[in-house]
Amino acid sequence: MDMRKLGRSGLTVSPICLGTMMFGEQTDEKEARRIVDHAREAGVNFIDTADQYGRGKSEQIIGRAIAKDRDTWVLATKAGNPVNDTHANAQGLGRKWLLKAIDDSLARLQLDYVDIWYLHLDDYSTPLEEAVSAVADVLGQGKALYWGVSNFRGWRIAELVRLAGEAGIDRPIVCQPYYNAMNRMPEVEILPACEYYGLGVVPYSPLARGVLTGKYLPGKAPPKGSRAGRKDQRIMESEFREESLVIAQKIKTHAEAKGMTAADFAVNWVLANPIITSVLAGPRTLEQWKAYLGALDHGFDEADEALLDSLVAPGHPSTPGYSDPRYP
Repeated sequence: MDMRKLGRSGLTVSPICLGTMMFGEQTDEKEARRIVDHAREAGVNFIDTADQYGRGKSEQIIGRAIAKDRDTWVLATKAGNPVNDTHANAQGLGRKWLLKAIDDSLARLQLDYVDIWYLHLDDYSTPLEEAVSAVADVLGQGKALYWGVSNFRGWRIAELVRLAGEAGIDRPIVCQPYYNAMNRMPEVEILPACEYYGLGVVPYSPLARGVLTGKYLPGKAPPKGSRAGRKDQRIMESEFREESLVIAQKIKTHAEAKGMTAADFAVNWVLANPIITSVLAGPRTLEQWKAYLGALDHGFDEADEALLDSLVAPGHPSTPGYSDPRYP
């Protein structure tokens, strides 16, 4: 497997990162362990979870699944979202919550440290200085070796880099944005900021929450059991748009003519961007995980890039003027 350095750090990671958002909810522990075992055998060494996933169950499952060879894994978790507590200080990037969150994560994982600790979301109600101060404590105590950000704007990344320098700590080494062929908006400022400041980029949802599998047909009811079929809030308010469904079918036709699936095309399109280090694959089943890995068997050429550019303009979403309501 083609391993890569993560940003300006010394960490070496696989081009596919196993995302575990489904573990503990849609994916039970038995299936989750099968997925982790397959990833291990395939040479994947990068695994990603968060305190919020499964209300902590994902971290518990991952801790047990990698206990026997923890040192071979690059393990990332995240903080900032609410988990089980409901009081006013049980979310965001305030010191009180962040310091509790890392301790709770380590307890669930049954580990002394994580390799990467992400700030899971931006929090405009808390000074970034406070968040960076908490990160400094976590790094200084050895509870995390590196840190990163998810769902941050480019200018906020620049500010974090500045504040990290003032605090005398290492800058973040990785950014995890929502980036895929249906949502190219990060190309405008997030990806350039990451490249300039030396952050690796590990996008999540390369399949646009399932739209880029091509399973959703324009004008038709979504398949039963699918995210859209369950009326999952995030897909319904983001990627389940007629324009995206039409484009996905065009991608599917193009991909199948070249002997690959629409999902293969989508994953390889993300990885073809030289700014991208690894892509986050979040399977629900072992078969889905195998399909993600199978994408690495296919190439990506100029004709593929030209097709996507003709369907979704660089720096734009598939629907002109679209803005994600949860991403101000």
